[in-house]
Amino acid sequence: MADTMARAAARGAIAAMAMSGVRQATTSLGLVEQTPPEELLKHAAPALFSRIPVNRRPAVVEFIHWGVGAVGGAFFGLLPRPVRRRGWVGPAYGFVFWAAFETLAAPKLGIDRKPQRLGEMAALLVDHTLYGVVVGSSPWPNAD
Repeated sequence: MADTMARAAARGAIAAMAMSGVRQATTSLGLVEQTPPEELLKHAAPALFSRIPVNRRPAVVEFIHWGVGAVGGAFFGLLPRPVRRRGWVGPAYGFVFWAAFETLAAPKLGIDRKPQRLGEMAALLVDHTLYGVVVGSSPWPNAD
């Protein structure tokens, strides 16, 4: 089980990195105003965030995002193997991850999730679905 969770955590970190590429495009295009990891850091640890030099903040946000992605991947690894093997489970997991942030984590942390524009919602849904696709795929088909 520990090996499965470690591999799933690695896929989660890689999936978060893939999401970062999508987010670079969506923020540059103006579809996403502020990424969820940046909002999370600003609201969950404002004192820490304010102490980070402005030019270092993007890197810190990325590292935190990759860590959250790894934790999410490890939780995916806890799912029973027959469930993880179904092709739709990874993308569905990504959707649930997104929905949980929007409906549970953000309000609990006091993050104002003002009504989002359709483009922003679609962009965040797409990158979380990509996360699920990557987390749900395994380069070790016989090991997981």
